[in-house]
Amino acid sequence: MDFDLIVVGSGPGGYHAAIRAAQLGLNVACVEKGDVGGVCLNVGCIPTKALLHVGAELRGAKSAKEFGIDFGEPKVDLGGIEAWKQKVVGKQTNGVKMLFRGNKVTLIEGEGRFTGPNEIEVAGEKHTARSFIVATGSRPASIPGFELEEGRIIDSTGALTIGDEVPKRFLVIGAGAIGLEFADVYHSLGSEVTVVELLDQIAGAADADAAKELRKALEKRGITILTSTKVLGQKKGKKGTEVEIERDGKKETLVADRVLVAVGRRPNGHGLGLEAAGVEVDERGFVKVVNDHMQTNVPHIYAIGDVARAPLLAHKAMKEGLAAAEHAAGKPTAYDTVVPSVIYTDPELASVGMTEEEAKAAGYEVRVGRFPLLASGRASTLGVDSGVIKLVGDAKTDLLLGFHMVGPNAGDIVSEAALAIEMGATLEDIALTQHPHPTISEGVMEAAEHAHGRAIHIANRRR
Repeated sequence: MDFDLIVVGSGPGGYHAAIRAAQLGLNVACVEKGDVGGVCLNVGCIPTKALLHVGAELRGAKSAKEFGIDFGEPKVDLGGIEAWKQKVVGKQTNGVKMLFRGNKVTLIEGEGRFTGPNEIEVAGEKHTARSFIVATGSRPASIPGFELEEGRIIDSTGALTIGDEVPKRFLVIGAGAIGLEFADVYHSLGSEVTVVELLDQIAGAADADAAKELRKALEKRGITILTSTKVLGQKKGKKGTEVEIERDGKKETLVADRVLVAVGRRPNGHGLGLEAAGVEVDERGFVKVVNDHMQTNVPHIYAIGDVARAPLLAHKAMKEGLAAAEHAAGKPTAYDTVVPSVIYTDPELASVGMTEEEAKAAGYEVRVGRFPLLASGRASTLGVDSGVIKLVGDAKTDLLLGFHMVGPNAGDIVSEAALAIEMGATLEDIALTQHPHPTISEGVMEAAEHAHGRAIHIANRRR
């Protein structure tokens, strides 16, 4: 064999897998048909968060008058924003290349296709390995009738390039993480933003209370959100793209200068020749069988990340990649961990574990603790008057089952809850843990105290 292990795809899951396998002494190659770092580093997580930071700074400059500081009207240099975003991306992708070199991972550039259970062809050359890890990620999902057209109908990749001018009217189809984050970006830059969602709440996978709190905050900023709304079609009009929608049984037309289709992502399981290796792939593009070691139905071929199973999140792919690499190297490793999720809007929405609805459906007697950030001293010093921290616990064992937060730094604070769930912590454990004051994170402690009816800064329910 040419290699001990070949990883197909260099996104977060793929490069984690390749590096860990090399650390364990395997001779490793990584195949990449595009830019090193995959979607996340190049056209996903990193550039999106860079633009969100730009939007936050812009809003901060405008709102500083409330604190007695007047910067004047900010001037937006779209070319400068694009250059800074690319600089951030370049730093990250170059970092992965350096890690490959430092760990002696061979980078094979080109599109890979399996020609057998132990062979893959890349740019006309065949390479063999004892094991393979498929980490080919996903791509934006589409809607029939909304074919992409540069500058008019775009997907998440197209939305990363603002262009020569900010669109006056920006319409987002889909109120998941991707749609809401770009709604935040374009509204911050000055667009009139409307978000259309088929479901009856935004952030469909989130706890209902958290989703309501985020919606309230976004609408307060001026973003229009239409839920329980179906998109019927679109056409070019004299004044922009005319999008026909239906809500409450009535049809109406929205006009936009740019339309973002953000209705999810589709796994890249097809077109890899996996059938030649005996690996089963379903009609959607997911690898059918993945066990706790991330093995497919062909034991020496693993699948991780978006192509393996939901949720389609980079950090989940990273942990799966480590598990697959370690198992391929002969270690008794399995993937078994809770998966936090974050929507990086302002405010952020972060969750881990069960929602209240999921816990009840699973048969738990639920105990809930809440802490509104309106009662937080630190939130007041930040000019924040909305947001909530919600803990879902098991009333019988007091174990923490879920954490849901809308507010500043929720994406960082959720890690505390993820660790608590992994360690089997109870609401009492969290309530008894000293949190520094004044911080946003002490709201987690207060929410746990509220679950037991002894919160200090908010009223407690009688039990």
